[in-house]
Amino acid sequence: MQSINRFLYGPTPEEKVRAWQSKLRAESRQLDREMRQLDVATNKVRATVKQLATKGDVKSARILAREVVRSNKQKDRLSVSKARLGSIGTQLTQQLAMMKVTGSLQKSTEIMRMSNALIKLPQISQAMREMSMEMTKAGIMEEMLEDTLNMEEDEEIEDEADAEVDKVLFELTNGKLGEAGAAGTELPSLQDKLDEEETERTMEQYRQQLNGLLSG
Repeated sequence: MQSINRFLYGPTPEEKVRAWQSKLRAESRQLDREMRQLDVATNKVRATVKQLATKGDVKSARILAREVVRSNKQKDRLSVSKARLGSIGTQLTQQLAMMKVTGSLQKSTEIMRMSNALIKLPQISQAMREMSMEMTKAGIMEEMLEDTLNMEEDEEIEDEADAEVDKVLFELTNGKLGEAGAAGTELPSLQDKLDEEETERTMEQYRQQLNGLLSG
């Protein structure tokens, strides 16, 4: 009888909620992987910044320090997004408890707010878009407005304040660069041509690796 009802009417509300919670856990694990990869790439860049500072290449050190700042902001964003996934899961558990009283799933502005924020994260955008459509059909969410689907990155990730870059330089070089580095960023360059080309190749490699992770 239960299989016949599922064929005729589709999954029960409880089955839908369990399926959404499973998807939320899967997306949370995906963000964990993203953060681990970001840590590995960022640690390599941090080590290179220290090497560049030792050689006196302040200009190149500042360029890579900016990438460290961007990756730190992205990791914070991923961490917040993971917390939102967990909160939605908790809200859905509460929905199941309420359904025993009301007999149906209820609209939740909190789930809608967090889902709209998560749709803007490229790494999980498609999964959250599909889940939001399912929740809308189930009556938990209202129809999403077009402006909630804006996929543009926050400007703060692309345009970093010099003060933040200086702070990273100061920390990574034990105070040798950062405060002083803000005043003069020209390359003293005692390196020969081969050293400069090798430095450029290394920097470009790390920047491409980080940009791939930051853009999802």
